[in-house]
Amino acid sequence: MKKKLLITGASGFLGYHLIEAALSEEYEVIAGVRASSNINHLDNNRVKVLPLNLSDIASTRAALAANDINYIIHAAALTKAKQQKDYDFANATLTTNLAEAAGPNLNKFVFISSLAALGPSQDGKPIAEDNLPQPVTFYGRSKMLAESYLRTMPNLPFIVFRPTAVYGPREKDLLVVVKSVLKGWETYIGGNEQQLSFVYAKDMAALAVKALSANVSGRFYNVSDGNVYSRYAFAEAIKKATGVKTRRLQLPLGLVKLAAATMDKLYYFSEKTPLLNLDKVNELTAPDWSCSIERCKAELDFAPAWDLDRGMQDTLEWYRKERWI
Repeated sequence: MKKKLLITGASGFLGYHLIEAALSEEYEVIAGVRASSNINHLDNNRVKVLPLNLSDIASTRAALAANDINYIIHAAALTKAKQQKDYDFANATLTTNLAEAAGPNLNKFVFISSLAALGPSQDGKPIAEDNLPQPVTFYGRSKMLAESYLRTMPNLPFIVFRPTAVYGPREKDLLVVVKSVLKGWETYIGGNEQQLSFVYAKDMAALAVKALSANVSGRFYNVSDGNVYSRYAFAEAIKKATGVKTRRLQLPLGLVKLAAATMDKLYYFSEKTPLLNLDKVNELTAPDWSCSIERCKAELDFAPAWDLDRGMQDTLEWYRKERWI
């Protein structure tokens, strides 16, 4: 009998890669989605789609039991909102609800958190798992809250991953940067140097699936491709893969903050969240997002297969094939 794996956020960017990785390891995949999710790209012949309402623990528990779920990868997350309470409910409360609904027969609960839960480096050293959490965004604080909830559930066989910026086919947020570079423009906030890190979606997905059978529990792992990049590396990888030439535009930090504050006010009564707001500026201008993956390498034998150059080339090929660029 196949091992039955629930993947939440299955209709999203990372969810798609998690499904592909799980199927390659012969898991029976149940794609957990919201009733309103767009699932047109999911192959119902390969996965079972299961609408879930994580705000209702009883119905979630019944759905998991009816499908004999053995494993869970919880990747669903809210990444755009205007208030801390909205992030906290979606990313912390609903995570706890799912964990409580999982039942006693669960073999592993893998939670996809974020490096944002720890916040950027404060001392110039790569971020380590045991650093004092100092998140600088609503999103980061909500992920840290979710982690704190999981810590209080001693019978839950959980593993937490804190990936840095994840990119790859189907990713839409960094696609904005890709399109700008392809048009000949690189845009940066302020003139200070930054240390950044990235992880390719296929590496992240393979690691999460591998962790389902790992003989560890209650552990937290930072995830990147193991490299530290300058603020210009992402655009350089695009240019290397395409041969385009660009001009760099350095936007004054004060001007960007003013624009972000204005957007916050303009969208105050709107249901939509602006692409740029003060909360996002805190993330974009943090000087150091480098992180250590030594624990992940030692305990889970993590060996990233994709660096930024190779991953970007693969991503751009997919974007072209699907006519996203």
